[in-house]
Amino acid sequence: MLQFINDLEPHVVGIHAIDEVSKEDVENVLMPRINELVDKQGEINYLLVLETDVQNWTAGAWWNDIKMGLKNFTKWNKIAVVTDQKGVQWFSDLFRFFVPGKSKGFALNELDDAVKWVSAKD
Repeated sequence: MLQFINDLEPHVVGIHAIDEVSKEDVENVLMPRINELVDKQGEINYLLVLETDVQNWTAGAWWNDIKMGLKNFTKWNKIAVVTDQKGVQWFSDLFRFFVPGKSKGFALNELDDAVKWVSAKD
């Protein structure tokens, strides 16, 4: 399930992933908010708090997430992924070499640092 994270700066989309994440979650929660942010400011600052195993994302959820990422490829400004899954943190740091913006992984106990980083205007 995907839930919005409130109390973030208006130029940041925050999503909290728990339990199973379905194709519908990505379509109905994540994609509209990302599209709204792109329409409003032309770039994406994205905070994902991942408190579920990446294997709990259905194939449809991954597919929609990939499509959304490619559709907005040049719009990514900052991506902060907060999780205790070391492989995901590592991939998030590595991802910065594949997208035009910045990407960084954080541990769950570094959530405040992640919010500050993704919210800061460079």
